[in-house]
Order: sequence, then C-alpha cells, then structure tokens
Amino acid sequence: MTTTAVAGIQITRAKEAPGEASFKVEVAPERVERAESKAAQEIAKRTRLPGFRKGKAPVAVVRRKYADAIREQVLREVITESWKATLDQEQIEPIADPHVHDLKFETGNPLTFELHVELKPEIALERVGGFTLARTVRPVADAMVAEQLEELRRQRGAWVPLADERPKPGDMVTVTLTTLTEGETAEPKDYPLVIGQGQAIPDIEEQIMQRLPGETAEADVRFPDDFPDETKRGTTRRIRLALREAKRQQLAELDDGFAREVGDFDSLDALKQAVRDDLEAEARREADADVRRQVMEQIVTANDVPAPRGLADRLISAYAKAYSVPDDKLEGFAAEFRTLAEAQVRRDLVMDHVARTQELRATEAEIDDRVAELAKRRNAKPGEVYSQLQKAGQIKELEQRITEDKVWDYLLSQSTVTES
Repeated sequence: MTTTAVAGIQITRAKEAPGEASFKVEVAPERVERAESKAAQEIAKRTRLPGFRKGKAPVAVVRRKYADAIREQVLREVITESWKATLDQEQIEPIADPHVHDLKFETGNPLTFELHVELKPEIALERVGGFTLARTVRPVADAMVAEQLEELRRQRGAWVPLADERPKPGDMVTVTLTTLTEGETAEPKDYPLVIGQGQAIPDIEEQIMQRLPGETAEADVRFPDDFPDETKRGTTRRIRLALREAKRQQLAELDDGFAREVGDFDSLDALKQAVRDDLEAEARREADADVRRQVMEQIVTANDVPAPRGLADRLISAYAKAYSVPDDKLEGFAAEFRTLAEAQVRRDLVMDHVARTQELRATEAEIDDRVAELAKRRNAKPGEVYSQLQKAGQIKELEQRITEDKVWDYLLSQSTVTES
C-alpha cells in the first residue's frame, strides 16, 4: 500500500487485483474551502440576485443560494485533480475513466472518496510457438481472370437510353412511385435503380419490366415476408408507377484496344497477365492473413488470454461512433459486435506483450526506411512524404504497422508453417 499527497490531497493505493485498482482519496478541509470559495466567486461574477447589481452579490449570499451548484463544482474540481495526480504518480495503465465510490462530503471535515479504475491487464504468455500452421494459397482459375475482365468492362461501359424496348435485369431505370390509399395519395417519389440487384421488391421490378419508357400504370404489389420494415411485411399496397427513363449498358469488345484503354498494356494478353498477377498477389495476402489468424487463435487458446470488458466496451464505442450508430441501436450493435471486439482485444494484448518483451518496437531507422519506400513509389522526396504523413497524423500508424509486422514475423518463426 502506497500513499502520496499533492496540494492538500492525499492518495492511498488501497487495492490492486488483476485488471483493477482502487485508491482512497482524502482532501483536506482547507483545500475544500479554497475550492468552495473559488466556485462561489465564479458564480457570483455571472449571477444577478434581486437587490444587487450583476456580480455584486455578497459571497455569503451566493453560497446560501447556490449551495448545490457550488458543491457540484467543488466535487468536479477535486475529483479531476485527484485523478490527474494519481496518473502522474502511480504506475498504472487505465483503460477507462475511474468510478467514484464511498463519497463523504461534510462541512469542516476532509472530503473522502474512492477511485476504482480498470487497468490494462498484465498477461503472461507461457507458450507463443511450437504450433503447426497451414498456409494455403488459393489457386487463380481462368474463370476468376475472366470475371475480373468482365468487371473492368462493366466499369467502363456506356449507358444508352432505351426508347421502344422494355427494361430487363441489369438495366438502369428511373421510376416515380406513388402509394395510393383510400381517400389519400402519398407524395410521389423518384427512385433510380438497377433491375435485378434487390433495390426494389420483386413485384415492383416485375411491373417495371412490363412498361416502356414514358408509360404509367397502377397495380397492387405485395411486400415480401422478410421485408426490413416489419409493418409492411406480407401487406399489399396499391401503387402508381411511372417509368421515366431506362438505360442499358453497352460493353466494349474485349480486345487489344480495350487493353490499351484500361492502362499501359500493349495487348489483351498483357492485360490478362496483369489481372492474374494481381489475383495471385491477393491470394498470397489472404494466405498470410489466414496463417496469422491461426497462430493468434492458438496462442490465445493455449494461454487463456482474457478480454477485459472495459477494453471491449471501449472498442465497441469507437466502432459505433465510426459507423454513426444511432442511440436506439447501440444495444443491438454492442451485442452483435461483442464477440468480434473481444477477439480484437485479445489479439492486441498478445501483440503488445510480445512487442514489449521481445523488444520489437519500430525504430526510427525502420520508420525512415518505410517512408523512403513510400516516397519511391510516389516518385517524391522522403522528406516531403514524411511531412505529409506527419501532418495527417499517420506517423504513429506507420510505426504501429512496422511493429506488428515484426511481431508477426517473430511469432511465425516460433512455429512450423506448411505450404500448400
């Protein structure tokens, strides 16, 4: 048990267990009084009381009138200061803000409370190697190359309007839909969509394919039983549908001219080879990723690596914010994402432990070398690229990638990897 004191605040390490710690805090009455006086003066400056000009009310009157607000400000100040002092003087790695317990705040007595905090756990890895891993590179079939070439054709295909022909799957259309109900007609809405991609319910797509561009018709359509909006599942609605426009994509011939249009390729064969090379490189990356997944799963299982709830919750919150998950969907999102978040937490704990114990952190020289590689690919000067990365706040990310690459290399070197 250790005790520290900072400007009238005494902090005592009360309890420590795997993944958590508690600190007893005692704030001297004099320190509380200074905080109360400061809070009262600040409130007096911005408050107008009957019979007094703004900012001229006696402090004693302000203290009686705004006792609760003063108390709240005092607590906020001393708790924040106590937590900062704890972080400055204790060797801890918190994973979240602390919880306050057992608060006692009585006039004339020390203000006391406990800070309970979740800590980044210290894990012990008894085994990080001796595993057998299978690295399987998926073969690239001719059909896969052909599909990629077709995708290139679709990306560059021109959309040509249809005049006297009904649209079919794959065509792009613009329709105006109006929902018709008894005694009321909804506002018409325009919808662009590609037929056959599930962007409209089947009955509406069927109605579209029965019309010529410019035609309008009314029909009853039924919503599927698995429609996202539960209130519409299995229901039938009367609609008015106007087919405003229909277009069909014209694809270029797959020949040497197309290859030259796509890029710096002399012939179609050269383009095919480039596509195959890209697919094979992707297959190798997928195989590498799978081997890394295998070794991490075996390390986690062999060492029973924990996933502290606080770390998982923080990761879930970060992803929810990144995906702009609305408040009413947070609970469902957290439940669905928790397993993935816990796996990520275990992975991060293992990676950090190995990087630290094996001294595998990225060095300045390695960062400079990686920047030089990026500069060469961009045909730029290393100094310029470094400045760009620094301005974008990406140097830390680059350092993390280098560290992780070194950790993966180390972990795979401790096991047997079979190729297939």
